[in-house]
Amino acid sequence: QVPLVESGGGWVQSGGSLRLSCAASIPTFSNYNMAWFRQAPGKEREWVAHITSGGTTYYEESVKGRFTISRDNAKNTVYLAMSNLKPEDTAVYYCATTRDYSAPRDVLKYDYWGQGTQVTASS
Repeated sequence: QVPLVESGGGWVQSGGSLRLSCAASIPTFSNYNMAWFRQAPGKEREWVAHITSGGTTYYEESVKGRFTISRDNAKNTVYLAMSNLKPEDTAVYYCATTRDYSAPRDVLKYDYWGQGTQVTASS
């Protein structure tokens, strides 16, 4: 098991900001790619962003320029800073990791997940 614990969700007005954190209990955290996914009510879980062990970042098109994924290997933590939040960003956000890096945007490739944290952006 790879415990992942998210925090930092909440309610904001449209245009507001939040920063999510994901603490990972992994001795070799720095070797893992880390990802954020989200799932809105009635929709499938979707990839939002991921960061490689080397620090390279990738974003889903709708969040580019508004979300920033980062990591602090000394704290075994990955972050998702979200700004200019929109109602369509409302979802439960999950951090995840996997040893299979063949398709980092594919939810099925991830086998370690956090419990999720709710983000609500109200218009």
